Amino acid sequence: MKRLIAVAALAVAALLGGAGTALAHNVLVSSDPADGAKLSVGPSEIRLTFDQPVRSGEGYNTVNVVGPDGTYWTDGEVRVEGNSVTTPVRELGPAGTYTVGYRILSNDGHPVPGKVSFELTQAGNGTPAEPPQNADQPAEQGESGGMPIWPWIVGAVVLVGLGLVLALRLGKPKA
Repeated sequence: MKRLIAVAALAVAALLGGAGTALAHNVLVSSDPADGAKLSVGPSEIRLTFDQPVRSGEGYNTVNVVGPDGTYWTDGEVRVEGNSVTTPVRELGPAGTYTVGYRILSNDGHPVPGKVSFELTQAGNGTPAEPPQNADQPAEQGESGGMPIWPWIVGAVVLVGLGLVLALRLGKPKA
């Protein structure tokens, strides 16, 4: 009986101890300009920094700057440098709140959507960019892009159960 309790305790510890990193997703840790910043002059680029590497490649990552009037202000391709994603921005136009919407692909394959915003306090002289090709598609809200956790939990319980059965059957001394 003591062996059964020890095996069960070790199995539970292994399941709980290893779950932390496996369940983690890439998270935005900073942005330039910072979320909620008030600027008198618009930035020439947007830099988003994440806690894990971002997968580079054409079509994986998108960053759009949308002005207070719904126009787009991004100007060029998204660049990935390790944990950072950078995109150039046109000279901004009307004063107001600008929203930076992003969707990046984490190096582990999970898409990570989000947004930050900043306020332009003085109007600029810029002209907006053409809307991106996918601008008419609704933004995906609340999608983690990952697999649900319940199949992993069920699989872990089944494996622990099989391990216990084998330990009890094979661990009995022969008479």
